[in-house]
Amino acid sequence: MSIFFLILLSVACQESVSENADKKKEQQFFQVEALPQRVNLNAKASDISKEWIEFNALNTGFDALFTVENEEDLAFVLDDLVEKQKSLEESEYPPAFDLPQVRSRQKVMKTFILKTRAAVDYRVDATEPAVEMMEAYNDMRNQFNVIVNNTLDTQLLLDE
Repeated sequence: MSIFFLILLSVACQESVSENADKKKEQQFFQVEALPQRVNLNAKASDISKEWIEFNALNTGFDALFTVENEEDLAFVLDDLVEKQKSLEESEYPPAFDLPQVRSRQKVMKTFILKTRAAVDYRVDATEPAVEMMEAYNDMRNQFNVIVNNTLDTQLLLDE
């Protein structure tokens, strides 16, 4: 009788270990906690971007990134981000933000979105490319703040 309980205990422990290994593998795949928080837009930049539908849709896509619970969710969010990024790229930028500095940061962000998507496709840890993607997104948002805070009139410099 005691041999039966010993075997039963052994089987139960093995199942518990394999469940923990599966959970650990899932956690190693993508860690939401490692993502940097989104840079806030100042009041001027927020007012300018308020009517920019494609940019606001992209913001919503990045919000969804913080709710990811598994690989499938991450793949879905990244597919959505790819589409929203394409819409942003093809959209009409507000005149204040229609600058090479913004467009180049948008292209860098696109690169890291695709890199993160590739990590998901190849089933490798997507945390590092996702952090880079979030940093590129924050760099673009920060550039908006820099642009609206820049009060230097370049035309005056060019005239002199």
